[in-house]
Amino acid sequence: MASPTTDPLLLFRQSIRTSSRIVPVASAESNDEVALSQATNLVFSDEGKRVVLPVDVQSRFMSSEGNLIDLRSIYFAWVNRDITIPEYNAAAEKLNEELAGGKGVHKFPFVERLNLIAWLEGAGEDTEYIKPLVGGDAGKGEEGGKVEKVGDDGGVKKERRGKGTLDPRLAQIYEGERRMGDRNSVLRGIKPTDFSHIRKLAAQFMTRKPTGGSGDIRSSTNISNNPSLALNQKPARRPDPIILLSPSASSLLRMSNAKAFLEGGRYTPPDHSTPPTMLAVSRIIKDMDPNRPIRFILVEGPENFKPEYWNRVVAVFTTGQTWQFKSYKWTNPVELFKHVQGVYLGWRGEQPPESVRAFGHKVLACSVEKWRDPGQPGAEQSRWRDREVVESIWKAIETNMRAKGWRKDAAPTSI
Repeated sequence: MASPTTDPLLLFRQSIRTSSRIVPVASAESNDEVALSQATNLVFSDEGKRVVLPVDVQSRFMSSEGNLIDLRSIYFAWVNRDITIPEYNAAAEKLNEELAGGKGVHKFPFVERLNLIAWLEGAGEDTEYIKPLVGGDAGKGEEGGKVEKVGDDGGVKKERRGKGTLDPRLAQIYEGERRMGDRNSVLRGIKPTDFSHIRKLAAQFMTRKPTGGSGDIRSSTNISNNPSLALNQKPARRPDPIILLSPSASSLLRMSNAKAFLEGGRYTPPDHSTPPTMLAVSRIIKDMDPNRPIRFILVEGPENFKPEYWNRVVAVFTTGQTWQFKSYKWTNPVELFKHVQGVYLGWRGEQPPESVRAFGHKVLACSVEKWRDPGQPGAEQSRWRDREVVESIWKAIETNMRAKGWRKDAAPTSI
């Protein structure tokens, strides 16, 4: 495992946080950007330091199939984060053809891609797809990476980091990572645990003959209920709840302005740039987890949903246009809003469409002040009610989540 100094994922995340360039190059000595299909290395540079990693180095991101994903695939997914899944898959196939028999990039499924992008952007710390850094490797030198300093004259000075050194900026990120213990540290702290006596005990149970009646080991001993064995079981992680936005061009809330509204409490109109295909927003729900924010995933359509994803949907924003629901699990909006919280967002002073009122009482109708150019007198003061509207939306979503069985460490299996 690479040390934090040259850990591909930490370097990637730090570069994104500091808006530093990540450049594909044809050789470790080059600084000239080339197409990813021709690149052999990626160059990370920040504040005079230059770190070079091979594109085929493995990261700590593990796919659903159990394979570690290489750096080239991570980079490709990041630079194509704002395109749709079909466009992303087509681009990946084209790149794999250009690689001409070399190892192709991994095509991230919807949830894998969502977790990767959210983690790289710093939207969350926990994801089941990223293996924790091994504590014993934290202070070791690099493995496969090359760290260089850029001199005052523009030349490159190669430098190998010694044992125990760590870039302070990466150390700050590393300190924010959750420490994960192995079974030895969980059971006995930092000292190695000798499991030989446990294996001997297990062998006795396996070889002991049943005696029947009350002495029958099969009736008196239930290994699955053994609390000592339960310590070795990985606790289930609560999946992130999902909020579906309306893909309608007339919707006041789109992917381009949803984060600022739901997280920042201020409405701005959606822009016409290419929006991301998914977003992550965070919210503390005190009676579920008062110490850590819950991450919500925002998407505009369920085209890439697996059937079980519908149990994670906690809200649907709608404009009242029924074509929005044609690919939903429940295509009838009246039935849909029996299962999830509906939200309609309109302009203050305008009545919601008749279709929205027909959807039933589970659709919360909210309104914000009409947008005015910030240069106009009083424009900024007119936005003071936005926060109140946002809080009413979250209150409805949280109430519905509690009713459906969302808990700190559990999600409903059916809604």
